[in-house]
Amino acid sequence: MKTVRVCAAILENDNGEIWCAQRGYGEFRGLYEFPGGKLEPGESPRQALLREIREELDCEIQVEDFFMKAEYDYPSFHLDMDCYLCRFVTSPHLLEHLDGRFVPKSRLMDLPWIPADVQIAKRLLETR
Repeated sequence: MKTVRVCAAILENDNGEIWCAQRGYGEFRGLYEFPGGKLEPGESPRQALLREIREELDCEIQVEDFFMKAEYDYPSFHLDMDCYLCRFVTSPHLLEHLDGRFVPKSRLMDLPWIPADVQIAKRLLETR
């Protein structure tokens, strides 16, 4: 099975709320995700996050600490996702998503998540 390496930004504000982005395209359109994407050849996860967030949300972020590795087996590939705690430096603008908003950690599981991102949301509930 093919492995796809991606990275995701867990964007937290000063109130401890987490940015949740509703996917606007593809098989999982309408479900929520932590924004990010595939690593390009020779790119580190941190570099990929900065690029992907510029492409998806037209803004700058600060990549802080590694949070977790999430892995998930989809029918046609294995997803290997490095997740980093991040903060917005500039305000986001939705370019690829239907919705994007800060949600209190206690309400994360109220959203319909893309399968691989469920484990991240659950882990966030266990922290801080």
